Amino acid sequence: MYDWPTILRDYGPLVWGTVRRLLNHDADAHDCFQRTFLGAVEWAEKEPILNWAAVLRKLATARALEMLRTRFRSNRRNDPLPDTVADRWVDDPIDSAMRGELAERLRDALTEIDPVQAEAFCLICLEELTTREAAEVLGITANHAGVLLHRARQTLRLKLTAFDPAPERRTHQ
Repeated sequence: MYDWPTILRDYGPLVWGTVRRLLNHDADAHDCFQRTFLGAVEWAEKEPILNWAAVLRKLATARALEMLRTRFRSNRRNDPLPDTVADRWVDDPIDSAMRGELAERLRDALTEIDPVQAEAFCLICLEELTTREAAEVLGITANHAGVLLHRARQTLRLKLTAFDPAPERRTHQ
């Protein structure tokens, strides 16, 4: 029997940070947070959980990506991802608008690529896990996680090629 209040206290912030960063919408994040812990209860009934952080991060990422796909399919658009995606540009109104547009296009593109590749990309690039840590979360080898990341980046690069925000602005940075 697991001590769920302790698990929620210890890992709730990790799950919340993951779903909030990916969804950037409080109501969806709350729903995803609950679905993540319900998934953990179901998982724990089937087999013992040895690494709560890995399991919860995997479930949170998967649930958030499912919600993004649903949101994308229903054409509901929300605010862009946090600035973690595009902090490389100087803060001015034009750059801020470009970051928002890029983040929205990235969110949409993530819903269109292979779900496992999207999970690997989110864990490594947005959650800032190492390839080895992401591999542990996904239950695969570090080499496989690296391959998934490479494929995700290639696919995302192709999908985002059409979005080229003011290339002349980026050339002198």
